[in-house]
Amino acid sequence: MNWLIFLPAIFPAIRLLLAGLFAAGRWWTLTARRRAVPAAAIALSTLLIACGSDRLTPAESESNPAATPAAPAESNPAAIPAATPSSPPARLIPAENPGEVNPILATRTLEVGRQRVAFLLVGQKALIKLPTAEVTAVYQGNGGERIAETATAVYQPWPYGIRGAYSAELTFDRPGPWRLIILVAADNFGAKAELELNIVEQSPVPALGARPPLSRTKTLAEVADLAQLTTDYTPDPDLYRLSLADAIQSPRPAVIAFASPAFCVSATCGPQVDALSELKAAYSGQADFVHIEIYADPQAIQGDLTQAKLAPAVDEWGFSALPYWRNESWVFVLDGKGIVRQRFEGFATKTELDKALQAVLAAG
Repeated sequence: MNWLIFLPAIFPAIRLLLAGLFAAGRWWTLTARRRAVPAAAIALSTLLIACGSDRLTPAESESNPAATPAAPAESNPAAIPAATPSSPPARLIPAENPGEVNPILATRTLEVGRQRVAFLLVGQKALIKLPTAEVTAVYQGNGGERIAETATAVYQPWPYGIRGAYSAELTFDRPGPWRLIILVAADNFGAKAELELNIVEQSPVPALGARPPLSRTKTLAEVADLAQLTTDYTPDPDLYRLSLADAIQSPRPAVIAFASPAFCVSATCGPQVDALSELKAAYSGQADFVHIEIYADPQAIQGDLTQAKLAPAVDEWGFSALPYWRNESWVFVLDGKGIVRQRFEGFATKTELDKALQAVLAAG
């Protein structure tokens, strides 16, 4: 592919660089505490990845939207565990021809049962953003293929940028090898893509219908500074008034987000916490909303993730046992009995969260 097609992306990148520098300066001022330069560098670089032009740059074509940073030193027994992948992560690689798309699976934790499946579609020059895509789930075990379900995946635009992902709910009735057949079509465009899946019997993360661990997490009443609870540079205090155990045992539904706004690999964790806060404002008094920082004692990291230790709740909820996972966000919607009714791996838009919470409230 001729690299000249990427020139139009230069000017938006410059604009985003300036916006990122402004945001970093505002972050430094608002927090009134000095952080190491590497933290600002991480935040700025991930901002550009998440919020850049929808045109693919040469750098993006070799990048991984779920890439993980280097593993911390092995001498730190409580450090972030190294992933043990069984296959290399997907890359944001442009399609070779105008009528082709490359799919990127955004939800890697898939198990038996009904769940949300999210993916991105990469065209030759840009991400595909048609309103819907047709998705067919095919079981490939036992020496043959069996079509299990066909559903409509809806494009969900992400905030602070012009990107997004498709999502649909699919049911996998057995573990083993599966395949997704994805069809997109418009007046002057049509393409087909396929994704190979490995569905496990059960993942370590709380599943739909399960009651998650009653993790005891710190609250606003127990700390002197919100910086001890979150890396969000403009935190919403209401998200830190309840512990996980309190939210699960509350008679009201709950929306719980695990995210690290300052250190998220794909820079979607900050917007994820913002979406949680917006949802809280819309459903005040009807549900509980809790943000849990991925790292314990976040104010002590000082931009150096080799010093970071996972929060105990992250281990208790099983995220650290997932291959590939480093610090990407997870969101859970619980009913009034503390049962998981929906979960979102990776970024979930306010629209998706709103729909899930409405369903819980309607069920009573």
